[in-house]
Amino acid sequence: MHKYELGIILLPTMEEEAIKAEHDLILELIARFGGVIDKVDNWGRRKLAYEIQKLNEGHYCFFYIDAPPALPAEMEQRLRIRENIMRFMMLRREDLEKAPKVDATPVAAPTPAPAAVAEEATEASDEA
Repeated sequence: MHKYELGIILLPTMEEEAIKAEHDLILELIARFGGVIDKVDNWGRRKLAYEIQKLNEGHYCFFYIDAPPALPAEMEQRLRIRENIMRFMMLRREDLEKAPKVDATPVAAPTPAPAAVAEEATEASDEA
């Protein structure tokens, strides 16, 4: 399994229900081809860097995915024919794959050596 980031730009003229339907379709496609959604980042309506299809705005959404290597080709084939998607791009996130796994188990405090315990006991008795 590899980590991917899928970015899409939807038409700004779409209603909220249609945007939700497109997101649901994308989530369904990802699940159908063996992917697991890590996170969905919905940016909403933003200004485009350049004009696309005589439009200056688009609805941005990013999907962070754990998926097998066959997923990008399948997604591209299906997203390319969607009329509501202005642009899309799927990137493999190798930087996230190589990140070290963090062990969340708590670490116990080291136990003092027996000699150190004996020294502390003699220092305490000397002070008294």
